[in-house]
Formats: sequence, structure tokens, C-alpha cells
Amino acid sequence: MDSLRNILHNHKKRIIFLCILAVMTAMMVVLQAYFLAAAIDHIFVRRQTLSGITWFLAGLAVVLLLRTTFTYIGRRTGIAMAADVKAVYRTSLLDKFAGESVLQAGQGQSGGKISILLDAVDEMDSYFSEYIPQLIQASIIPVVILTIAFTQHVQTGLIMIITAPFIPLFMIIIGMQTKNKSEEQQEKLTAFSGQFLDALQGLTTLKLYRRSRAQGKLMETSSLSFRDATMEILKIAFTSSFMLELISMLSIGIVALELAIQMIIYEQVSFFTAFFLLMLAPEYYATLKELGSTFHSGQTSKGAAAKVMNEIAEETDPLHWGNVELSAGAVPPSIQLQQAGYHYEEGLFSLENINATIPPCGNIAIVGRSGSGKSTLLHLIAGLLPLKEGNIVVNDHSLAAYSKNSWFSQLSYISQHPYLFSGTIAENIAIGSSKDHTRAEIEQAAEQAGIANVINQLEQGYDTPVGEAGRGLSGGEMQRLALARAFLKKPSIILFDEPTTGLDLYTERILYASIRQLAQQATVITVAHRLYTIKDADTILFLEHGKLLGTGNHAELIRTVPAYREMVFAHDGGKNNE
Repeated sequence: MDSLRNILHNHKKRIIFLCILAVMTAMMVVLQAYFLAAAIDHIFVRRQTLSGITWFLAGLAVVLLLRTTFTYIGRRTGIAMAADVKAVYRTSLLDKFAGESVLQAGQGQSGGKISILLDAVDEMDSYFSEYIPQLIQASIIPVVILTIAFTQHVQTGLIMIITAPFIPLFMIIIGMQTKNKSEEQQEKLTAFSGQFLDALQGLTTLKLYRRSRAQGKLMETSSLSFRDATMEILKIAFTSSFMLELISMLSIGIVALELAIQMIIYEQVSFFTAFFLLMLAPEYYATLKELGSTFHSGQTSKGAAAKVMNEIAEETDPLHWGNVELSAGAVPPSIQLQQAGYHYEEGLFSLENINATIPPCGNIAIVGRSGSGKSTLLHLIAGLLPLKEGNIVVNDHSLAAYSKNSWFSQLSYISQHPYLFSGTIAENIAIGSSKDHTRAEIEQAAEQAGIANVINQLEQGYDTPVGEAGRGLSGGEMQRLALARAFLKKPSIILFDEPTTGLDLYTERILYASIRQLAQQATVITVAHRLYTIKDADTILFLEHGKLLGTGNHAELIRTVPAYREMVFAHDGGKNNE
């Protein structure tokens, strides 16, 4: 795979270092066999005492120590290379996911993305930590042993060189099957992970509509499919191990038989030479056999790498950012929409020619019927969707010219369903800010958001853990925690996407009071449904079918825009709202 080769090229120094270690290890293998054969030859053939082989034993001990050291360093180098590669790919995936627009981020299954980010990237580990180091050793150690064998006894060298190709040949046959099966397994794991997470997140809905059993059967089918794919790979692995053991065992047996015949019957080989070569033969085949074992895991890694690279290479419509820093000043930045537009897939909804000026500390309401483009416009202003037409100017620069971090450090976005992470309440309040805050500041933010009384009634207070997605909190409490984040962060621009939808009147009033307090030193842009929110706005942007039909305050739009007047009239039950 070309991409994996490119990665190896980036780790050229480590590859060279592994080659040097392999040469040193090969020398240690030869010396180990030499010292062991010499010691036994001197004891049993030449009848020397133990003192006569002291130097051989000392040399053997040093060689064993060095060989162990070289092996350890080689493994650590492979592990370090794998860790670096995984970090690069995880960063690339995270950058891709983070750079996606809000529309693309919502597509697909989050469980599938997590599976690729964690499981598939982890599967790549063995290619770099095991297969590549072993491939380098298998390219050097057998060649050195074969060279020594030919210098000592040509027939033994011929047997080795004839039998050795059976191992890589079998590896290629097995590897082709393993790679295909591995890719299939990764597909099924990704599908199962996504289905499982979706089922967990929607368990309440499934129970309400009595679809939990049907979903359970689907998950069982997906789980069994993944199990079968895994067992297929294991079956190939066990078959591969058996054949590699069989080939190496038979080959060593042939070498031993040939040496025995040459030494005992023909007396053409000395005991030292025969024993020396007999010590080298297992090392020769063991290196190739280990390559066969790691080749299997390497092919599995290639399947995972293909999945990761396909995900990274998948075409997206990313958000583009520049390097200009948006400094935090005493006054929020001004925002100008200049012929701004966005269109979804061809033939679907489009937002066109939006021209508006949002002054610092303005209270702006985006109003319109359902499907008129309110949330799309808010996403464009937030920098969560890429502009297809026109421009958004913040102070003197295009929004795309600012750096991502500096823009979002000035922005708070509070949606209908704010997300709370697994952690304590205090951690969830502080998560939106780039600064370190004291507990007193967190408590003050909670007080301003109107949720301090609720938190203080909990047994663990601000240290109360909340589950993933805010499990255990009501919708109103989650909204107020999101507001507490904004109070702590003190942003220059605050965006609300229908924040009071679905809340009871009491909670709604608490939120509205907090929002008014939060808006005193910030620009507030709200997608509004409630009439009192609309009336309270300095400027209203009225959208209809993706077009801006009117701009002004409530009284002005009532007089000048019939569609707005009709919408308000219908919303308020036919009462006069002038």
C-alpha cells in the first residue's frame, strides 16, 4: 500500500536504525551458535575440563546479553514508530472531523466514527511495531546465516535455500485472504459500533414505541456477523501457524538428517561444524516463521489502514480558517452579511442574498416560519457552515480570515439541546472556557444562570457527576448549565437557537432573565419563536423561503411586511400586535 510506504519513508532514520540492529543481532546469533558449539565440542569431543571452556561460556553470556538488548531496543523502536504513526492518523482524523461543517458532522453514525478513530487506528499498530521490524530482521538474519552455512558446508546451505521459499510463498497465499477478510471485519465492526451507540442513545424512544426487541434482534444479527468475520480471520491465522510450524520443523529435520549422514557415515563433517550448523538452522527458520506470523497481523493492519485512509480521503466541504487574531476588546465586534448565501444539495433548500448589519451589543432576532432558513443563517454566522455565496465581515476582515481558536474563543452557541459531557457539574460549566477558573467563579456563573439553587440541593453539589449527554438532568437544567458556561466564558457574541423551546413557563422565564443579563455586554443573535423575545429585539431579520424579506424592529415590520404581520397575527391568535 503506497500510503504505508510513504509513512515508512517519513521514518527513514528508524528504519536504518532497525537495519543496523538486525545486522548486530545476526552477528550475535552466529556468535551464540559458535560459542555453544565450541563449548560442547571441547567438553565432549576434546575431553577438556570446565576451566578449558571458561572463555567460551563468558563469550556466550556476553552474546546472550547483547542479543537480548538489541532485541529489546528493536521492539521499543517499533513500538515508538507505531505510536507516532497512530498519533499522526488520529490527529488527521480529529482535524477532519473538527473541520467538518455542522451538516456533515451530523451525517453518518457517531459510533462508526469512534470505531475508526480508536479501533481501526489501533489495528495499524502491529504493522509498524511487529511486522516491519520482523521484515527487516528476516531480510538480514537469514542471509547472514545462509552465508555462514555455505562457507561451512555447501549441502546444508543448499537445503536451506531450497526449503526457505516455501514459507514466504505460503505467507503470500494466506496474506491475500487475510487482507480481504480484515477489511470485511473492519466494515462489520464499524457498522456494529454505530448501531450499538445509536441504540443506546435512543433507548428511551425505542421503549416508548415498543421497538426495543426488534432493534435487539438487529444488533444480535450485526454482532453475530462481526463474530463470524473475526472467526474467519482466526481460522486463517491458526492454519497459517500450523503450516509455518510444519514447514520449519520438516526443514530443520532434513538439515539434521543430512548433517548426521555426512558426519557419521561419510565422515566429511566434524562434530563442531555439524553442531554449529544445527544451532543455526532453527534460528534461520525461526526468523522466517516469525515473519509469517507477523505477516498475518501486518495484513490485518493493512485492512484497518485502508479503512482509516478512506475516511481521511473522503471528500468533504470543510470550513476554512485564516491566521488573523480576533482580539477581545471592550466592545464586541461588528458583523456584516454581504450577499451571504448557502445551498444544500442541488434541488433542495437554499439561503440567498442575505444583507444585514449587526452592530456591537445588538440584540438581533432571526424570525420566520419553520423551514425558512433561520438555523442555517445562524450556523453561517457562527462559522459552522461554509459560505457558498457572498461574505461575512467581522470588523475589518472576512470571517474566514480569522483563526478558528480566536473566533470561537469570542463566541458562545447555545442550541435547543446543549451537550453535557461525562463529568462533574463544575467541569461541565468550565469546559467552554480556555482559561482556568476558580470554584468561586464557577459558582458565580451558576448563580447568574439561575441554576445555583438546584445544584446546592444535590448531595455532592458542584461535584455531582452527570452522565454522557447530561443523563439525569432535565431539559431546563441542561439549558441553564449551558448558560452558566456562557457567563463564565464572557463571550463577545452569543448565539441562541430557540433556547426556550419545549420548556415550561417558569423555566422559560428564568432563562429569559439570564439571557437579558448575559446580553448587557455582548452581541446577542437569537433564532426566536416567542413573541416577547421578538418584540424585545433591537433588530429583527425576517426570513421567508430562504430570502430576507425585511429588517427592522417589531413595529416597523408589522407596518411594512405583510408576511411578517400574518405570521405574528397567526402566532398570537388573531390579536392586534402593533
